[in-house]
Amino acid sequence: MSSNILHEPGLTPGLSVADDKNPFLAALGERVRALRARRGMTRKAVAQAAEVSERHLANLEYGEGNVSILLLLQVAHALQSSLAELLGDVTTQSPEWLLIRELLERRDEATLRKVRIALADMLGTGASGGPRSNCIALIGLRGAGKSTLGQMLADDLGYPFVELSREIEKFAGCSVSEIQGLYGQNAYRRYERRAVEEAIQIYPEAVLATPGGLVSDAATFNLLLAHCTTVWLQADPEDHMNRVRAQGDLRPMAASHEAMEDLKTILAGRSAFYSKAQFRVNTSDQPLADTFMLLRATVREALSLPV
Repeated sequence: MSSNILHEPGLTPGLSVADDKNPFLAALGERVRALRARRGMTRKAVAQAAEVSERHLANLEYGEGNVSILLLLQVAHALQSSLAELLGDVTTQSPEWLLIRELLERRDEATLRKVRIALADMLGTGASGGPRSNCIALIGLRGAGKSTLGQMLADDLGYPFVELSREIEKFAGCSVSEIQGLYGQNAYRRYERRAVEEAIQIYPEAVLATPGGLVSDAATFNLLLAHCTTVWLQADPEDHMNRVRAQGDLRPMAASHEAMEDLKTILAGRSAFYSKAQFRVNTSDQPLADTFMLLRATVREALSLPV
C-alpha cells in the first residue's frame, strides 16, 4: 500500500506529505487517516459513508486545498467520531481521554457535578485537597449587587472586602478597559487568575466581589469553586440594567440601541456557569435590607457561624 500513497489523487509523485502544507490542514489530514486506520476502513468505504468522492477525501487526508465544515461533519459521522476529534480537541488526543469522554457522555448535570468535585478532590485541587479558606466569593453579572452586598457582608463578618477588579488594575497599573484595549482579553484573564490566586493565599478570611466574566475562564473558576464558598447573586435583567446605569458603566453595552437584549444574551450565556455556585440569592425579590439578611444567614450557616 505504501508504494501507492504518493500517487493518490491530489498528490504529486515524490512530494512529501509534510512539504508545502498548511500545518493545520496537514495535522487534520493525519487525524483523519489515523481514525480511518483505527476503524479499519478503506478510503473508499469512508468516502461512500460520507457521501464524498475518494479524490475529495484523499485531498483532505493529505492536507491539500480547503475543506468545508459540512464535509468535515460528514467525514466525522462516517468515521463514527466527533467533530472535536477531527479538529484535535485536547480531550481526544489519547485513548484515556476518549474513554473518559465516553463515560461522561449523556450524563445529567447533577452527575457531572459530582464527577467534577470527586475529580478535583482526587487531583488535590478540590476542597478536601487542602483546608478550604473562609473566603466568600460573590459571583454574578454586573449590577447584581456584589459590591454593595459584599461590603455589607464583610462588615458584618469582620472580614476584609476585596474587589477583584481593583486588584487586577493594581497588578496591571491601568484600568480594566485599558488592559483589554491595550493588551487584549488573554492578558486580562491572566491578571484575573493572578488576582484570584493571591486573594486566596493572602486572605484566610475575606469577602471577594468577582468580575462578572470570571466564569468564562474554566481554570480560574475551578480555583474559586475549590477554595471559596461561592454565592451567585442573581437579579432580573431590568435590575441589572438599572443598577449598571446608576453606576455610569455600560460595558460592554455602551452606545448600543439593543442594550437590554445584549444584557439578556450575556446573562443567558453565563447563567449555566453561575449556577455552579454553592448558593444563590436573588437580589430582585426583596428590598436591599431583606436581601442582605438572607445573604448573611446563608453565609453564616455555611461557615458554621452564629446567625
